[in-house]
Amino acid sequence: MKKTHAFLIIDAQFDFCDPEGSLYVPGAEQDVEKISRFILNHASKIDHICLTMDAHPVNDISHPSFWQDVQGNPPAPFTQISLQDIEQGTWRPRYFVSEVREYLQKLEAQKEFPHTIWPEHCLMGHHGSSIAQPLMNAVTRWSRSTGRYYQVVSKGTYPLTEHFGIFIAQIPYPDRPETQLNQPLIDTLMQFEYVYLCGEAKSHCVANSLKQAMIYAPELAKKMVVLEDCMSDVPNLAHLGEPIYDKAKDMGVVFAKIEEISL
Repeated sequence: MKKTHAFLIIDAQFDFCDPEGSLYVPGAEQDVEKISRFILNHASKIDHICLTMDAHPVNDISHPSFWQDVQGNPPAPFTQISLQDIEQGTWRPRYFVSEVREYLQKLEAQKEFPHTIWPEHCLMGHHGSSIAQPLMNAVTRWSRSTGRYYQVVSKGTYPLTEHFGIFIAQIPYPDRPETQLNQPLIDTLMQFEYVYLCGEAKSHCVANSLKQAMIYAPELAKKMVVLEDCMSDVPNLAHLGEPIYDKAKDMGVVFAKIEEISL
């Protein structure tokens, strides 16, 4: 049987997609509704679904508890911390000081995403990390009705690097396989003619997943269809993802609204 249509749904989790989630992305619940409805309405035509999941320890480099100021206070969510802040004593990592310095140096050399402190989110084992219920309901119904299996891929479990894109950590570590290129995932998705990319957040994890595909698996990027009305930006941070989407369009990556998709 020809493998034609796969969905790559990025981080459609409670903490991002529910208004009560710790890092709620406005509009994400509508994105989930559209994706879920499409899956239910076209179940027999969908050959594969990959759900990605952000998964963090509490003391993650991007969480407040990892950091403190001179009074011992943690930074507020959405604070940006630079290597210069550490050198000046504005902020200090509570753990792995030398490793953090090296990490920020490498991250800042990329000149893309500043190191940002997020609210604690998608904690491993916490209900906030669970797939949004409407989507999970749709995917399990799809699996039962078609006999096909959905795939779940986690990222972000190593606490000393951000892991926005699904394919590789922002700064991979040679001795940490979970931060390195996920070639098996690339190989799986390459089996399909079309890979529909959607999820949360448009400004960060979706954009970086697309960018990583363009860099590490350009043939996979050519198969992608970006469902531009099934993803939403972290408020005030849309500008971080825009250059990635512009480059993808220049490379010929297809962008479409979900109602325009004909399976």
